[in-house]
Amino acid sequence: MGISPKRKGKRVHPVIQKTLGGLTRKYYFRQLFFGVLFAAFAWLVVARAAQRLPLDALPFFAIHSLLYPYARFAYESAVRFVMGENLLVVNAIVMMLMKCLTIALCWGSAMVLAPIGLACLYLRHSKSEAG
Repeated sequence: MGISPKRKGKRVHPVIQKTLGGLTRKYYFRQLFFGVLFAAFAWLVVARAAQRLPLDALPFFAIHSLLYPYARFAYESAVRFVMGENLLVVNAIVMMLMKCLTIALCWGSAMVLAPIGLACLYLRHSKSEAG
């Protein structure tokens, strides 16, 4: 799971491996795609609404897009905990609207949710090594 612990002869620190490298590549890049896609959409909306887009907004968009996969992991972990193995059957349009809403919420609060997701990853990987 995640990024391999060795990179070109160098060992990655275990904390980095268990947190930043804790997501599978498939999951990370899928979520990164949606994070960048949302950032591009938000950028277009803001650019059209404002006469000029401030340059200090660019790092904000980049940081939130990079942290989005970890924020989404935290959100999905919480939902999985609350919902358990239950299956909800809902209208596809309602589901897509909810997906867009949760993407916006996770992306917008990535600086708050990502550290929670990283802590969950660290605990999960530490627990799996111990047991």
